[in-house]
Amino acid sequence: MSENMANNDSNSRYNQRGVSSSKEEVHQVVDKLDRGCFPGAFCKVTEDYLTGNPDLCNVIHSDGAGTKSILAYLWYKETGDPNVFRGIAQDSIVMNLDDLACVGLWNQVVLSSTVNRNARNFPAEALASLIEGTEEFIQKLRDLGIQISSGGGETADVGDLTGTVAVDSCAVAIAPKDKIVDNAKIGPGLCIVGLSSFGQASYEENENSGIGSNGLTSARHEMLSPHYRENYPETFDPQTKEEYLYCGPFRMTDELHDSKLSVGQALLSPTRTYLPVVQTIMAEKGSSIQGLVHCSGGGQTKCMRFGTSVHHIKDNLFTPPPLFREIQKVSGTTDKEMHQVYNMGHRFEVYCQPDAVEEIISISKSFHIEAQVVGRTESSSKEDQRNHLTIKTDKVQLSYG
Repeated sequence: MSENMANNDSNSRYNQRGVSSSKEEVHQVVDKLDRGCFPGAFCKVTEDYLTGNPDLCNVIHSDGAGTKSILAYLWYKETGDPNVFRGIAQDSIVMNLDDLACVGLWNQVVLSSTVNRNARNFPAEALASLIEGTEEFIQKLRDLGIQISSGGGETADVGDLTGTVAVDSCAVAIAPKDKIVDNAKIGPGLCIVGLSSFGQASYEENENSGIGSNGLTSARHEMLSPHYRENYPETFDPQTKEEYLYCGPFRMTDELHDSKLSVGQALLSPTRTYLPVVQTIMAEKGSSIQGLVHCSGGGQTKCMRFGTSVHHIKDNLFTPPPLFREIQKVSGTTDKEMHQVYNMGHRFEVYCQPDAVEEIISISKSFHIEAQVVGRTESSSKEDQRNHLTIKTDKVQLSYG
């Protein structure tokens, strides 16, 4: 099968589940709107409408755990353990805070959470675990020197909207304009240092598979067996064709090949936060850093949205950890689609001057997080000077943009 044919089939499978890795239809609308006072920043940054101080700016950001909450639901239903939702609380929070880190914010942040649940399927003990997990993780961040406060939240019983539970958060911060990291400064001549998404950081309690909170709709259905389709119809859209629903070989308690984790544990690994690492990197090498990218939605292609007239080249990626290798093996997904959907081994990128590389890697490793130069930036080779990306592995060369 040719690369194009395989990629079309992979896109078809992904789209057939009602999801989009590129969110092109969203960007077509959003990109026409006001981009704020730092149009090239990772998050939208506005003038300080809260106090009116011209030297300050506001950032408000919303994200969530996505369909990873369904995996926790399946685990809960089969094991009876509601504590799995503590990890989902972390997922929702980190997906906000690590985006904020990309504009240089990690202190004096206020968080609010929204839980939409089907009360029949998501009872009081599960809700309590989720709420308690939120407060516990916020306290853990404080213990790591991150100034985060809880602003409460909302729990909505919306059984007509969800068969299980959806967990989202919103983060708000006020910051000095001169402290904002503006990714518009990403240009040619920089090194890209990737911080690994797998292993066990010094502040993590367990090994992390690296999955984060992106691509879980696809990963769930490609990895898990028809057992879940037959027993938990509340966990999928009935409009989706059966051939795309829970079509994998595994139960959640099965061993994951080449890993100490079970399949369920790997899929449920709480999303790693990079806040302690990034805070230290910026304190020690901030003047050498031109941009920060959280490889969330869009995976390894996320970087194309940032920088000016840049050809991003990634030719020294981490070896994909076991979960990503297994997803690709059982699904037949192409390399091109895998790198567009999943982080594939690193979920945070530091764009820096070459003389800062050694110290940035050393700081990351001091937190037991592997880091390496995964690539570099050159001038765009496109006639219209748009950003584009080339990924080179030992197997293929992939082009995006």
